[in-house]
Amino acid sequence: MKGLTRRAFTKSSLAGGVALALSPYSRVLGANDDIRVAVVGFKSQGSNHIKYFSKIPGVRVVALCDADRQFIDREVKGFKERNEKVDTYIDVRKLLEDKNIDAIITATPNHWHSLVTVWACQAGKDVYVEKPVSHNIWEGRKMVEAARKYNRIVQTGTQRRSDEGIAAAFEYIKQGKLGRILCTRCYYYSPRGPIGKVDGPQSIPETVNYDLWTGPAPMAPLMRKRLHYDWHWQWPYGNGDLGNNGIHFMDLCRWVLGYSHLAPRVISFGGKFLWDDDRQTPNTQVAFYDYKPAPIIFEMRNLPRKKGDSAMDATYRRIRTYMVIECEGGYYAGGWAYDYDDKKIRQFKVSGGGSHHANFIKAVRSRKVSDLNADILQGHLSTALCHMGNISYRLGQTASRDEITESIKSAKELPDSFESFQEHLLQNVVDVQQTPRILGPWLTMDSDRERFTGELSDRANEHLSRDYREPFVVPEQV
Repeated sequence: MKGLTRRAFTKSSLAGGVALALSPYSRVLGANDDIRVAVVGFKSQGSNHIKYFSKIPGVRVVALCDADRQFIDREVKGFKERNEKVDTYIDVRKLLEDKNIDAIITATPNHWHSLVTVWACQAGKDVYVEKPVSHNIWEGRKMVEAARKYNRIVQTGTQRRSDEGIAAAFEYIKQGKLGRILCTRCYYYSPRGPIGKVDGPQSIPETVNYDLWTGPAPMAPLMRKRLHYDWHWQWPYGNGDLGNNGIHFMDLCRWVLGYSHLAPRVISFGGKFLWDDDRQTPNTQVAFYDYKPAPIIFEMRNLPRKKGDSAMDATYRRIRTYMVIECEGGYYAGGWAYDYDDKKIRQFKVSGGGSHHANFIKAVRSRKVSDLNADILQGHLSTALCHMGNISYRLGQTASRDEITESIKSAKELPDSFESFQEHLLQNVVDVQQTPRILGPWLTMDSDRERFTGELSDRANEHLSRDYREPFVVPEQV
């Protein structure tokens, strides 16, 4: 990539209307040929992918791969009951040697997403990769480079990109029907309790190959009660709820705004309040992306609306919604366009994007990146925003109310979010002396190079990648 900026590479890689040349390892698909897919990682979402792809005409799930044998046995049982043949693997490298597989569907833990995708592209296979597409910014860019170098179709699992109702709403907004966009806000308010606290290394389930499960991450003892799922809340493997679910709404905000570059500045604050457990990521977080002319604001809460309650806070203007687009003449939220008297103007039928898997298969057949609703480049950019917010938070320090107020005063849209954050802590009787607020620094991003610049950039850039464990290394040259 020497001599070629990220923005120039982005433009050159979007020649999606041109049919892609096939890799020498790829099978030439006829119009009536079945597309043979393998699913990698299926404790939860991957299990859904088995069902989704099995229902698409002309698609066969022919192989399964997971580092935990119990999940393979669970899924194989269903194949046997349907009298369907399926091959099984523990090691994804062995699966990728199988020339009878056309596409890989991966829903592994986040720390595996990039390596599975790069290796699959190198093996001449198309990829559907779950969100967030990467564990860090650098490896997300490697995924884009691999997809382009090997002429692969790589879809991101941000399925709302395939929601025709949302697409229609965004087109309505882009036509100026609500006036100029002022800012976008996305929310993820979902109850999550503590994950427990261990006093020493935990035993690895007998069904798990822990070396393969760990993969690119550092080999370390299991220091949480549950091996599965709770990895989301520990930095070596997951990206907190900003990466886990916030990515969906971050992606929608960037989509409607039309931004094809990373935010020039970011700041995040929050904390891990009330709980003394093995979670490392925040359970309450605000991140601000200083795009011009319209910023993106993200708010996440895992605590209820008040102590002793089970319900979550309302979000925007007391509407239960995940995303709001504020415009000069009104706003969009929850499938409706409103004026500022909260009068409904127009409804858009939002479905959730159930055709996303079929969209991937369509592009696999056509060999056109332009047929994808969520190409890997879009997934990388939106995921990278999540990483940026988390990096600011991870560089943060404990802060008083006055210190946070002073730090965010240059962002006129942010004080309202901070006051709401403060009220939320008050309602949950949070003692900030026991579980303090964390204020991250403002970080400046060179969006062409996808590197931080200026104050604290050395520390921030340390989080752009990781030290990979041999032989599970995302290559510099894909």
